[in-house]
Amino acid sequence: MIRKMLLAALPVLALLAIPLLLRPGAGSPSAVVPETEAEKGNPPAEEVEKLVIISAHNESIRYEYEQAFRRYYREKFGREIELDFRSPGGTSDIVRYIADRFEAEFRRYFESDPANGEWTDEIAAAFANPRTDTDPDASPAAKRARALFLASEVGIGIDLMAGGGTFDMARHAARGYAVDGGVKERHPELLSPELIPPQFGGDNLYDPQGRYYGVVLSTFGICYNRDRVAELSDPTPPAAWRDLGQARFFNTLVLADPSKSGSANKCFEIIIQQCMAEAGSPEKGWENGLNLIKQIFGNARNLTDAAGKVPHDVATGNAAAGMAIDTYGFTEQEWNALQFDDKPHFFYVAPKGGTAVSADPVQLLRGAPNRPAAQAFIDFLLSPEGQKLHAFKVGTPGGPRKHALRRPPIRRDLYQEKYREFRSDPDYNPYESGASFTYRPAWTAPYYSLLRILLRCIALEPQPELQAAWKAIIDAGGPEKVPQAYAAFCRLPFPYSGAAEAAAALRGESGLSAVEVAALCRKWSDQARHNYLEAARLAREGK
Repeated sequence: MIRKMLLAALPVLALLAIPLLLRPGAGSPSAVVPETEAEKGNPPAEEVEKLVIISAHNESIRYEYEQAFRRYYREKFGREIELDFRSPGGTSDIVRYIADRFEAEFRRYFESDPANGEWTDEIAAAFANPRTDTDPDASPAAKRARALFLASEVGIGIDLMAGGGTFDMARHAARGYAVDGGVKERHPELLSPELIPPQFGGDNLYDPQGRYYGVVLSTFGICYNRDRVAELSDPTPPAAWRDLGQARFFNTLVLADPSKSGSANKCFEIIIQQCMAEAGSPEKGWENGLNLIKQIFGNARNLTDAAGKVPHDVATGNAAAGMAIDTYGFTEQEWNALQFDDKPHFFYVAPKGGTAVSADPVQLLRGAPNRPAAQAFIDFLLSPEGQKLHAFKVGTPGGPRKHALRRPPIRRDLYQEKYREFRSDPDYNPYESGASFTYRPAWTAPYYSLLRILLRCIALEPQPELQAAWKAIIDAGGPEKVPQAYAAFCRLPFPYSGAAEAAAALRGESGLSAVEVAALCRKWSDQARHNYLEAARLAREGK
């Protein structure tokens, strides 16, 4: 029986032996042994460090970051490092991902010690809620969980978040997801007002506690296709946010979804801020701004999930105009000029009276697997080497290798005359001309997250009805000809005075369950849809 079993197994054993017999050097003591990684001049794989970065940055930025930082790290520390970029989507997707991961990891940490007690919904809601610290109604268990999290090194396997705006990073800092990157201790000279000011235009450029640092400055503007605009009833190029709400742009705009793109949401917040400044009243400006945004959505031809796609759609003629971040706008304009022998069809402009400067930051996450390398990366981004990488032309001393990133540096010294010939945009200095109004955080910053959801409810979900109503008003001769229709079109779920209550409800602070919050959002969408249907009817009736 044993002999039969051995005979039956022989074919299998032979198959398993083939790879061993065929491998280099098998059965031959004199065979050439392949070089080790060290003999090839490369360090063994286990000696290569890894830095994990979650980011919505495009491929060009990632490439330039990796090649420049690897060189910087090798020269400064004598070690090799690789950058592992993670991108689950746009900024909003990244924010949700980080929150979900921290909850899962802290729950595992919490439940690993029976002395902590049972994990409850209360603990889940409290451990990353900064209001728990001062809430007199928070239970002792909730406060203990919050303190435990802030004292822990619970991490999510990610070292850094790069890009996405100061609002979301400030929220991460308050929740405890981000920790001090240590720049003030290592390089206090960097944070001097002469080099990197703490604020500009009303917005923080870095966190006073070091939990995020602005790397470059960003402004938001309008991009347009000259040929497509020339086909409109009025061929005047758009110069202000209000122009994008004009009837002549109906079905010609491309917009990014503010519920997915933090950059797009920031653009719409700036529009509301400008309307507030012009009206001299946050209450009236809130109404004017939201209704201008509805007109802009009424003019939309395409909607995209990423702000970086907008300039491409405009440049290729799929849309006449759109909203863009300066770096995407300038890059597309340069590429368009190369394609058309310095006679571009695509242009980027800063809107009159509506340009605000904000920082695009980096932050160190709690429990970073490679904290020393993460801190070195932050130092690199703020160093002259890192700043030149963002602002200089390809091939210039310290500039990028393949892609001109065209991102205005946050360091003031990079705008000195001696660097002018190297900068991709030598005439562009946001510190001197970027801000045409002062951003007032108290007006809209508390409602930034609310704005994302509100715009989804009143502009994105009912967009077919919104667009049909706007088209009916246009066909009737415009808002002045059908005032009742336009009044119905302009109704809002709540006034500015109700924004605080609405924001609290969405955060679950009004005692509403998740199901009830979802029902509230549905109510806003249904009301908006009803208003647009009524507006369309009244417009057709000439009222």
